[in-house]
Amino acid sequence: MNCKLTASLFACFAAMFFVGCGNTEPASSPKKNFTETQTSAELTSVSLALNWFPEAEHGGFYEAVVKGYYREAGLDVRILSGGPNAPVLQKVSGGSVQFGVSTADRVLLGRAQEVDVVAVMSPFQESPRCIIVHKKSGITKFEELKNLTLAISPGGTFSQYLQKKLPLEGVKIVPYPGNVSQFLLDENYAQQAYVFSEPFVAEKEGGDPHSLMASDLGYNPYTSILITTSKTISENPALVQKMVAASIRGWQSYLENPDETNKHINGLNPEMGLDILAYGVKALKPLCITEAVPKEQLGLMTAERWIELASQLVEAEAIDSDTVDPATAFTVQFLNSSE
Repeated sequence: MNCKLTASLFACFAAMFFVGCGNTEPASSPKKNFTETQTSAELTSVSLALNWFPEAEHGGFYEAVVKGYYREAGLDVRILSGGPNAPVLQKVSGGSVQFGVSTADRVLLGRAQEVDVVAVMSPFQESPRCIIVHKKSGITKFEELKNLTLAISPGGTFSQYLQKKLPLEGVKIVPYPGNVSQFLLDENYAQQAYVFSEPFVAEKEGGDPHSLMASDLGYNPYTSILITTSKTISENPALVQKMVAASIRGWQSYLENPDETNKHINGLNPEMGLDILAYGVKALKPLCITEAVPKEQLGLMTAERWIELASQLVEAEAIDSDTVDPATAFTVQFLNSSE
């Protein structure tokens, strides 16, 4: 995610505030006793690298562990915690892990540098990225961002796109601090956030955040996508099919009844309290299940969205034109829904 605050949610991009949240222990063994249909020796060992510390944004993957969905598919999945600048794409493309969690813009950036990563499912249809402003400012849309201080990661693709897209008249750009402390002190201060993270923290501390969603500006990369390599897809499609199906099942279950898995995530990452995890699921559900993509089609991706994102990255000068073919960055062959 790409930095994400508050324990990712509070830490890096929506996030780096809870820097103490980094439980780096493997997160594969749930505290739940479920009926195992196969012994460990009969299961295929799989590693899944996260882009940040365990949080609600990864809830569906943990749900598949806790509820035994991966095991029912014949997989023994070991989830590896991430952190700031976690080299997920490099781990996946290098073969040290079979799967990873990333975002569509990072996948395109990687492929532009000839990194072999391919997205195989996306639990999110709408990006959780946002800019939070003070409600009392009266700002309700991006075009009204004027004469204020905006804290945002200067090298991030959203930051680059935002600065290319808007005049930002009188806006002073400063580095994102990784927390909401300055936001709470300055009514003329706005900052990057993840909708399931910083708004919760700011409200809890007495602030009045209003979220301007990146998707409303037209910048809407798929988020928390499951990635692997084209080599794995061609050489072991059955493995990818099992991983995708069980992950989708996990997300569908988690969005409906997350309590048990939230306790598991909290145990792995104590900085992610049950209150913020519950808030996070509530904020995430409408981003994952939409009118266009119902629960039964969760995971869906379209060529149009990938093509649009690639053109936006070119516009933002994050990649050069003709350096990546969006059609090679994803596949829907393992989804029940057609493109």
